[in-house]
Amino acid sequence: MRPGFEYGDEVRVVRNVRNDGTFPGRTTGTLLIRRGSTGFVRDIGTFLQDQIIYSVHFLEHDLVVGCREEELQAAAAPWTPSRFEAREKVASRVPLGIQGKVLVEAGELGEVMRVLRDHPAGVAYEVHFADRPTLQVPESALIASDTPSTPGPEVEEP
Repeated sequence: MRPGFEYGDEVRVVRNVRNDGTFPGRTTGTLLIRRGSTGFVRDIGTFLQDQIIYSVHFLEHDLVVGCREEELQAAAAPWTPSRFEAREKVASRVPLGIQGKVLVEAGELGEVMRVLRDHPAGVAYEVHFADRPTLQVPESALIASDTPSTPGPEVEEP
């Protein structure tokens, strides 16, 4: 098991990092670092002898957070921001279908299974809607699940 990053490397988190209960002074589930943020590897350790954990110092937030290797990429690597991430609840902005058959009505709730940042048409997602096959959906066809289901102008998240 060899680390993919070294002490001092600048890295970027590819998904939101929340407190799993191991970050002192913050409640479990609290957002610690937003996806796309960059920091520097401060230390490298292991968890249960089979996972490499990096202590990453996020200077902008003045936080040192433990991250698994799959949560990181080199800061210099290409990065395509996305509005949603895996496991987020979303709603369809418009009816969705395959070959002219509507499978999902506008406003129906689903869950993002995977983010496709390198999709040729722009960011897309594999979204699972209850009792239906997983669909590949462009970002423009989704809204946050807490957003009203009527289509309207998109609002950038802060």
